[in-house]
Amino acid sequence: MKQTLLEKVSIYLLKKGYTIKSLTRTAFDIIARKEGQILLIKLLEDANAVSEEYTKEMMKVSDYIGGSPLVIAEKAGAKLQDNIVYSRFGIHCLNYNTFCACVDNKMPFIKRDHAGLKAQIIGDKLRQKMEEEGLSIGGLAQKLGVSRKMVQRYEKGEAEITINKALRLYDIFGHNVFDKVDVFSAKAHQPALTASKSDIAKKYGALGFEAAETKKVPFDVIARKDKEIILTEISDKASPQLNPLSKLIDADKLVIFKEKKPKEKDMPALTKKEFLEFKKAEELIKFLKEFEE
Repeated sequence: MKQTLLEKVSIYLLKKGYTIKSLTRTAFDIIARKEGQILLIKLLEDANAVSEEYTKEMMKVSDYIGGSPLVIAEKAGAKLQDNIVYSRFGIHCLNYNTFCACVDNKMPFIKRDHAGLKAQIIGDKLRQKMEEEGLSIGGLAQKLGVSRKMVQRYEKGEAEITINKALRLYDIFGHNVFDKVDVFSAKAHQPALTASKSDIAKKYGALGFEAAETKKVPFDVIARKDKEIILTEISDKASPQLNPLSKLIDADKLVIFKEKKPKEKDMPALTKKEFLEFKKAEELIKFLKEFEE
C-alpha cells in the first residue's frame, strides 16, 4: 500500500517539474525540490502510525533547510477526506488528492484539529463582500445562525468558523473570504534547542554555526551559517543517501570517521581530531568546497 502511494506521489511530482530523492529507513520517505521550494514528505497508510520522534526530526531538518514537512496518508483511523488539512504533531497531514491539488496551487481552506472541522476567515474580504452584496452584520448573522458579535469577530479575523457555518458562508460569498491553508509555507529557520550536544555540534557552534544533532536521517548533525548548510555523518562508512541528498538541497556534506576513512573520493572526510582543529568557519567551508564537482 505504501509503495503504491510512494509511486503515485513520486510520479506526480516529477510530472510537475520537481526533482525528487526517495529515502529508506528515515524520518521522511521523499525529499522533493522545485526551484527554491523543498518538501520533506512522510508517506503512511495510516497517519496515526507516525511517531512524535519522526515528526520532530522532520521539523528540525525542515527548519534548517527552509523546507516544508508533510505527511501524506490514506487514513487516520478513518479515511482522510479530500480538501481537508489534518495535523499530526504540528505537521500538515493530507490525502493524495488534496496533496495533488496543493501542488496545483489549489490550497484548501478547511482544516481539522482536536475540536473538529474549521476554517479561518479573511476579515477584509468578508467586509468587502458584505458591502458588495449590501448585507448588514445583522443580516449575515441571521443567515449563518450566529450572533452579531460573532460576525464582528469574523470581520476582525479573531474567530475561526465551524464547518457547517463555513459552508453556509461559502454558499453566500464563495471561497475568496476564506484564508487558504498553505501547506507548503516554510517556517523561518529557528535554532534547534537541545539539552546536550555532541563535541561535533558544539564545535560547529564555536565556529559560528547553528547546529543540531539528528536521528532517523542519513546524517548525524546538521549545521547552518547564513546560507551555508553542512550535513555531517559520524561513521567509517558514508551513507549512500548522503551525497544525492546534499546535492538536492544545495548542502555540503562531511563524514567524520573514527578508524577507517570512507572510500568515496568525492566525499570530504576528517577524523574528529582534524575537525576539532579548525579555527574558522571559512577554513572548514573552503575544505568542503574542494570536493564539489
